[in-house]
Amino acid sequence: MTIITSAHNGRSNVMAASWAMPLDFNPPKVVVVVDSRTLTRQLIEASGVFGLQLPSRKFAAQTLAVGTNAGLAIDKFSAFELETFAAEKIEVPMLAGCITWMECKVIPDDSQRHDLIIGEVVAAYADSRVYSNNRWHFGDDPDLRTCHYVAGGTFFATGEAFDVSPAANALSASPASR
Repeated sequence: MTIITSAHNGRSNVMAASWAMPLDFNPPKVVVVVDSRTLTRQLIEASGVFGLQLPSRKFAAQTLAVGTNAGLAIDKFSAFELETFAAEKIEVPMLAGCITWMECKVIPDDSQRHDLIIGEVVAAYADSRVYSNNRWHFGDDPDLRTCHYVAGGTFFATGEAFDVSPAANALSASPASR
């Protein structure tokens, strides 16, 4: 589950988005799906930028609220008392209750007709309690785990980490055994 923030000409919006993924590393790019009929989409198209955030388990209620209410009808930031901070490189509010934040500039592409938006990540940062030294390290605090939406108000949280030996991924030298 991700949260997308957008803004243009003094108006801003926030929505939950299940469909988001990394696309490339250099430069870093992401793809998000945002319905063309939403306020979020209108603001992204007008401004050319958006914020992409990962909510924590502690932020699940707000995630559900921003995902089930339309920004055309209400100001979700006020209605759900969402705390924000200024992005570093783009003019979009970022949500304080999340654990990672990405600032993205839209890359124009024909895929937008399919509600896909490609964004170049121009800034990214994470809560140091869960990410440092290029690794995730979810500790004992369940409220700091990322949450993922299933349906009907049900979420699950990232579980316990485990390592797999690199030897387990080694291919056999024999082509016949592959």
